[in-house]
Amino acid sequence: MDFEKIYGDKLISVEEALNKINSGDEIVSALAGAEPSSILEKLHTIAPRVKDITVVTCLPMGDYEYFINPAYKENFKMEGWFYSTGMRKVHKYGHISYIPNHLHLAAAKRLSYRKPDVFIGTAAPMDRNGYLSLSLSVTYEREMIDNAGITIIEVNKNMPRTFGDTIVHITDIDYVVESSNPVPELPYLEPTDKDRQIGKHITDLIDDGSTIQLGIGRIPNAVTVELMHKRDLGVHTEMLTDGMVDLFYAGVITGRKKTLMPGKMVATFALGSRKLYDFIDNNPAVALMKGSWTNNPYVIGKNYKMVSINTTLEVDLTGQCCSESIGHRQFSGTGGQADTAKGAQYSEGGKSIIALYSTAEVKSEDGNGKKTISKIVTTLTPGAAVSLSRNDVDYVVTEYGVAELKGTPIRERVKRLIKIAHPEFREKLEWEARKLMIW
Repeated sequence: MDFEKIYGDKLISVEEALNKINSGDEIVSALAGAEPSSILEKLHTIAPRVKDITVVTCLPMGDYEYFINPAYKENFKMEGWFYSTGMRKVHKYGHISYIPNHLHLAAAKRLSYRKPDVFIGTAAPMDRNGYLSLSLSVTYEREMIDNAGITIIEVNKNMPRTFGDTIVHITDIDYVVESSNPVPELPYLEPTDKDRQIGKHITDLIDDGSTIQLGIGRIPNAVTVELMHKRDLGVHTEMLTDGMVDLFYAGVITGRKKTLMPGKMVATFALGSRKLYDFIDNNPAVALMKGSWTNNPYVIGKNYKMVSINTTLEVDLTGQCCSESIGHRQFSGTGGQADTAKGAQYSEGGKSIIALYSTAEVKSEDGNGKKTISKIVTTLTPGAAVSLSRNDVDYVVTEYGVAELKGTPIRERVKRLIKIAHPEFREKLEWEARKLMIW
């Protein structure tokens, strides 16, 4: 077969690709850094001829005109598995809605609701055998390619070539567009002293030879800094980050003690800086696998001493965690938090860890100025989503220490969580707990 000819026959312009989209269609876009930016940045241009299009996304990196401009809300609706800053800003216009999910089931459950008319994603350039690499994410992308009416892939020479479930053949793709847009990068957030303190508490819980899962933000970044003295760590994570590259080059991550895919850094997507993308490019030690497998708790649990490290917005005195909403307002998403926390508990020697700051600054009731609130609360804010059940939290960590909740009754949980709350709020939390008879 002449794969170059097949590729050439499927190569179309962005404008031609957009002409494949019709009113009433559902479009599923690849996740985060894998989103096809050259298509999405022009999607709004078809507004004069279409209406009632649904775009399904997860953590979009760009504030694209089709959704950020409310003038197009009759033409395009957005439904997302994980909110971005831009989605939070325009949610009030009524054309954006959250899709509740656990990451490992996100694709299967969405497909049971509706199959996409169009899937749009990205890939690194084709090799001589006709294979492309989906590059930065196979969280749900493979399932959508298998079920979409048509698949349009944006081939970008700047995308890293990765291995695992990312490899797809040109004969399985309907159309190709080409792009040289920069790959979206995630700015590195420098850990503060408070983050470093939390990071130290967490790393004290991690044994040499453990397999780790980390998320994004200052606290996870602080954890990677504090892990530099550990040895023979493995990686089985939802998201591959810059900090893991640093740990690899420092000799901390070797994967030698991993019991599932030894020596491999396993993830379902990668997001970070050019440093990360250069590291994973053509790197056989990195395997990006489908989210339905990577984030399956039973798969995660096959790793020896699996440590799940996640952050949350608030935790109540029984251990319930809200990690995705501020009251009724959707803020981010469940993602794989419950997947990895449950998986760690199935692991021999595994640990499920939740981290948060003890306090936050919010607007005062009169709107003039700010006030400090406790993020360890007697009861969750009304309307808050319970992202992680109290049954699935082994440890809660703040800058004031560690509360081990594994196997403890409510009475003991209340005491331990109050002990790591900010000192200013401990007396009030104890009074409220007694008043409400929580213990």
